[in-house]
Amino acid sequence: MNNIKKTVEALLFASGEPLETDKICEIIECSSDDVEKSVNNINEDLKKIQSCLSVVKLDDCYQFVTHPDYAKPIRKMLEIQRNSPLSSAAFEVLAVVAYNQPVTKSFIEQVRGVDCSGVVSSLVDRGLIEEKGRLELPGRPLIYGTTKLFLRTFDIENLSQLPPLPQKQDDNEEQENEN
Repeated sequence: MNNIKKTVEALLFASGEPLETDKICEIIECSSDDVEKSVNNINEDLKKIQSCLSVVKLDDCYQFVTHPDYAKPIRKMLEIQRNSPLSSAAFEVLAVVAYNQPVTKSFIEQVRGVDCSGVVSSLVDRGLIEEKGRLELPGRPLIYGTTKLFLRTFDIENLSQLPPLPQKQDDNEEQENEN
């Protein structure tokens, strides 16, 4: 039971969103009673250490939440994050998505040469890019594209108004040699 409790706790933490009881049961192959008992034990443990966290039941889902006393500073933090300027990495990822969409995260990482999971997540959270579906390839990777908010943010009506990409140095030299 302790292993189920720890697994339920890890799943709820990692999800960040309400997680259906049936989905938890399917993942860890247990009963809904086991999940409920685990959640009760998690809440007892959190209460013992006077944590600001608890697990709540929402319809047939569970989710980690913070105590209402911390709502004001959390709202303030989220507002600061929302209003913070985009990093150069975020601009690079946006450019790759805008000019090549729909694209997978692995394509973005291949172009940039670095992991971009965090940047992609933050751009999705900000509403500048969104999941557009899945590729029909093994693993069915997610594909991303820009949103209407992206267009509004950059004051363009559609993607055809994006500035042209600069020519590569080699392309320019080839053109000059042909003339």
